[in-house]
Formats: sequence, structure tokens, C-alpha cells
Amino acid sequence: MPGRVDVEIFGKVYTVRGEKDAEYVRRVAEYVDRKMREISQVTDTVSTSRIAILAALNIADEFFALREETDELESRIKNLSRKIDKALEG
Repeated sequence: MPGRVDVEIFGKVYTVRGEKDAEYVRRVAEYVDRKMREISQVTDTVSTSRIAILAALNIADEFFALREETDELESRIKNLSRKIDKALEG
């Protein structure tokens, strides 16, 4: 149900308001928390904001890679669809 949900990310509690279901917001927050914890284990920085930026960059990298993969798959599907259409016509 949309509304407001409290989530914990990297030891701090945040209230998130929005249209998304509370369970969805919790899953997203858990993902961000996990990424920040992964970064904190492999870097010497103790700055929470720096860890957050590095986690955001990692998440953005994952997003761009998935978007590129999706675009490639869509292109392959279109090409296969054209081939199927041509085969059915001829």
C-alpha cells in the first residue's frame, strides 16, 4: 500500500514516502544498504557520504549494463521478428 515506510540504510533510519508498496521500498532499501556495506568492506574510507556515492555509482553501473543488455535483446527480437515475417510472406 502506498504511503510512508521507515527503512534502515547503513545504520540510519529514513522515512520514505511515495506511491510504491512498502515491501517494495524495503527491498530497494535493503539493496542500497547491502551495496553500501559491500563498498565499506573494500575501501578505507569511513565517510558515509563517500560510501553512498560509491554505492550509487555501482548501482548506476549495474543499471546501465542491464539497460544496454535489454536494448540489445530488443534489437535481436525485432530482427528475428522481421525474419519470421519475411519467411511467412514468402
